[in-house]
Amino acid sequence: MDKRKLSTAGDSLYQILQLPKTATPEDVKKSYRKLALKYHPDKNPNNPEAADKFKEVNRAHTILSDVTKRNIYDNYGSLGLYIAEQFGEENVNAYFVVTSTWCKCKPRPPEESGDYHTLERDDSDGVQAVTVQPGGEGRPSGEQAPPIAMPPPPSTTMGAATASENTGLNTGSSIPKYT
Repeated sequence: MDKRKLSTAGDSLYQILQLPKTATPEDVKKSYRKLALKYHPDKNPNNPEAADKFKEVNRAHTILSDVTKRNIYDNYGSLGLYIAEQFGEENVNAYFVVTSTWCKCKPRPPEESGDYHTLERDDSDGVQAVTVQPGGEGRPSGEQAPPIAMPPPPSTTMGAATASENTGLNTGSSIPKYT
């Protein structure tokens, strides 16, 4: 099975039906009827090439007789039809706008984007970059400062904070009143 590439030219369906791109819907219908009769499997028994050609003619007619699909095909080729199948016919224009080269932004230089980790370091002013956590000065490489201990949570005998304890939560029962 040979794989077809998705074209953006939009010419091959017209070639299958032997029509110019300016063909009217009536021209599409006439050419389809003529070619469908010529390649119909009942008229060409035991001829797989005629059956394949008949399928191509049917596909070309299906697309070119539908105004929306024909418009997509004329503007974007078979790639546009593929996008219409994946994302819906109403989203084809939006897809091509978003993927167009004028819509893609040129990356800003690191100075403007705030991406300072890609900048060269200038140590000519004598200021050194911060490379250790606070309290880690003078330690050998790889040794970390001891962790800072946090105070334990308030202990309770019943396992839950009582109303008299200050838990930092506003339970609504002890709202201070200012006079």
